[in-house]
Amino acid sequence: MTTPSADAAAPGRRRPPPSSRWSFSDERMARCGGIELCYRTLGDPAGRPLLMIMGLASQMYLWPEGLCQALADRGHFLVLFDNRDVGRSTHLKEAGHPPVLRAILRALLGLPVRAPYTLDDMAGDAAGLLDVLGVERAHVCGVSLGGMIGQTLAIRRPERVLSLTSIMASGGNRRRRPTARAIRAVVRRNRVRSREQYVERFVELFRTIGSPAFPFEEAFFRSYAELAWQRGLSRDGIARQLVALIAHGDRGPALARLRLPTLVIHGDRDPLVPLAGGLDVARAVPGAELLVVEGMGHDLPRAVWPRVVDAISALTERAGTT
Repeated sequence: MTTPSADAAAPGRRRPPPSSRWSFSDERMARCGGIELCYRTLGDPAGRPLLMIMGLASQMYLWPEGLCQALADRGHFLVLFDNRDVGRSTHLKEAGHPPVLRAILRALLGLPVRAPYTLDDMAGDAAGLLDVLGVERAHVCGVSLGGMIGQTLAIRRPERVLSLTSIMASGGNRRRRPTARAIRAVVRRNRVRSREQYVERFVELFRTIGSPAFPFEEAFFRSYAELAWQRGLSRDGIARQLVALIAHGDRGPALARLRLPTLVIHGDRDPLVPLAGGLDVARAVPGAELLVVEGMGHDLPRAVWPRVVDAISALTERAGTT
């Protein structure tokens, strides 16, 4: 099975037309070392800077527009971006397709895993974007893999982080494994031959890993998948991000040395990153706040936005700007 080439929509190639479904300012490109990141901003530039880091193989548009607007309305200046190997940011095609199964086996055996790049590199991209924007310190909010990148940024560059919000992300303990059903849904999403098949399998994925206690936002996931296909997909890039995650190991000891305001948000019905992974983070970081959302899976349903916005806003207000 094959995945569509991202060449047609890669940086420097044809740019897709803007979508009226999102109200962010126009996309821009930022060179961060050897990587180009595609980013957008939302809110008053004089507001509290909030760097939003998306998860595995997911473009910045997977952040729900209404959630982002609510955060902007609460005084934040949001910076959203495509991670490397995603969307319109640099796709590292020369790095090839790493052996994911071998990486998983080596990790389970406690052996070192070789990766084309690491979460440290991805955290460095995020710090580089702040440099380009002239933001000395920012509040950092990451979801899933983005939460793990945010943790890594806080660990490696604590002087750049005002506060950390880690959503549905683990601390790297390899005993916290997804359910077999969630793994199958992720694998199926990446084995597609057409746009239509990609969209259907993306919707299927979030039906599987989403929140069983809340209405399923099919229209949102369907429109996101259409846009993601248009902006550029890379099966090899997904594998590279996944191996970067596998290679990183347990961040628990390093998280225990953090001294910054931290919020952990996790659903108790998450089949992809089990609640135990979020609890690990909350226990590790001294003084971390924990928000467990009953009935939430591995998504951010509309009904929980007020609680999430309130919790993040309280954290950033307390942490301040210095």
